[in-house]
Amino acid sequence: MTHTVRLHPSGKTFEVDGEASILEQALQAGIVLPYGCKNGACGSCKTQVLSGSFVQDPHQPQALTAAEQARGIALICRARASSDLELQARVVAAVGDIPIRKMPCRVAAIERLAPDVIRLELQLPATERLQYLAGQYIDLMLKDGVRRSYSMATAPGVASTIELHVRHLPGGRFSDALFGVSEPPIKVRDILRLEGPLGTFFLREDSRAPVILLASGTGFAPIKALVEQYRLKLEASGGAMAARPMTLYWGGRRPVDLYHDALCQEWARSIEGFRYVPVVSDALPEDGWSGRTGFVHRAVIEDHADLSGHEVYACGAPIVVDSARHDFSAEGGLPVDAFHADAFTTAADLAGAAG
Repeated sequence: MTHTVRLHPSGKTFEVDGEASILEQALQAGIVLPYGCKNGACGSCKTQVLSGSFVQDPHQPQALTAAEQARGIALICRARASSDLELQARVVAAVGDIPIRKMPCRVAAIERLAPDVIRLELQLPATERLQYLAGQYIDLMLKDGVRRSYSMATAPGVASTIELHVRHLPGGRFSDALFGVSEPPIKVRDILRLEGPLGTFFLREDSRAPVILLASGTGFAPIKALVEQYRLKLEASGGAMAARPMTLYWGGRRPVDLYHDALCQEWARSIEGFRYVPVVSDALPEDGWSGRTGFVHRAVIEDHADLSGHEVYACGAPIVVDSARHDFSAEGGLPVDAFHADAFTTAADLAGAAG
């Protein structure tokens, strides 16, 4: 049996059945709603249900709490319609114009950025280019159908390669092979397959509000792409484009986790209106750290008591993103629709979301 889903305030409608998720069928209809992992682990697709009934399938508890469910909020990547629905949901128009493609790629370079982080450079086919927005991610498709999602750290259109930042998760199928601790190892010139672009994490250019960029660990990867693309557009305008105030807060446990600190310092020197605030939570005496300490999202609150006129782009561990989303709204007055996020999830997170 089919049902009609109507979106507010756009008025767009699409048909769904009770078998596939609401998000999946929206995407099939060419309607892109905010989403991240598509597996019930990140919470990016939380949507207010105005009327109608639905079935909420298993998901990670932190992605959608019992209190949120009681208020009629659905995690639409893991929800199926059981009647006609009215949803309060923003349509992401910019992403809907970009086709999602599958293509082969060749490992062009493997570079250690930190003890547990590798820069993986992928060469795309000579006759093809991957169209995407800075901040989006791809899925690497392994031979047995398993997928691993990684954000692209390169601004689109500047090279025939794309860059990924891969953190080693011991026991991880892909990262163990990339770090050479399982057989067969991933090597330069190996052929992989990818699908993308995916996700709705990108800089909204129709706003002039000051921007807070918040990254933890390898959540820096899509932020790097955002900043690189912003700088290119600023330079290409020849002064016609007004600089938008932008502050990057990047957090790690120890200074070594801020593996592109020198690049961020260079951005602060060369990009008009750009500030960089590194934050370390667990520095050791031998690190000699004299900068900001504590949780990275709390550093934002300390510096910005009023966030009501800002836009926030947050990427990293789900606990960091979720804490920022809550505290920025509760303490800083940040509007819900001004918080844009991409929470990194692991294979364990996705297994738990699947129930």
